[in-house]
Amino acid sequence: MKKLESSLLNMVLVLTGISVIMGGILAYVNHLTEGPINAQKAKALSDGIKAVMVCDDIAVDRTDTVCQHDATGKERVYIIYQTRDARGNDLGAAVESTVGGFGGDLKVLVGFDPEGKILGYTLLEHAETPGLGAKADNWFQKGEKGDIIGITPIEPLTVSKDGGQIDAITASTITSRAFLLAINNAYNAYKNTPIDAQTGATKKE
Repeated sequence: MKKLESSLLNMVLVLTGISVIMGGILAYVNHLTEGPINAQKAKALSDGIKAVMVCDDIAVDRTDTVCQHDATGKERVYIIYQTRDARGNDLGAAVESTVGGFGGDLKVLVGFDPEGKILGYTLLEHAETPGLGAKADNWFQKGEKGDIIGITPIEPLTVSKDGGQIDAITASTITSRAFLLAINNAYNAYKNTPIDAQTGATKKE
């Protein structure tokens, strides 16, 4: 009986030791990869901002994180990247906007000029049915069926099925509605953020 207890104790000690060692290895690997992963994310964001602002000669002047209630009454967080060119001219802003889509969250980065006209957009994240996310990333681009580029969404953008003028993605009205809601929310967050807002702001020198 004592031998059994000793064996059980040894097993527990061995398993505990293995767990500690594996935990240490995972922590070390995470530490090694954290820097490159963050650098990759920063580059992807920088490239995304240039793409949606349709300008390579651009710098983020400051970043605002704001909370607002969307049209459904739900509080959302928006990240607004105020941009300028090399001469210091205001180019507008790129705005991160997240809404609930058909399969989960749908995050959009959309660029606006200083007057609020849509310059471009890209999908940062989505959990839609395979294929629908790719369609949304192209469907609303300039020259496509659901083209929203060049529009200033003072009046909320809606799909034609809901009385609007934007063609929904074929067989994907829910995703289209979610996408346009993200764009509308981004516009409202951008236009309703005071120029001298300080809360949540990070200025770039």
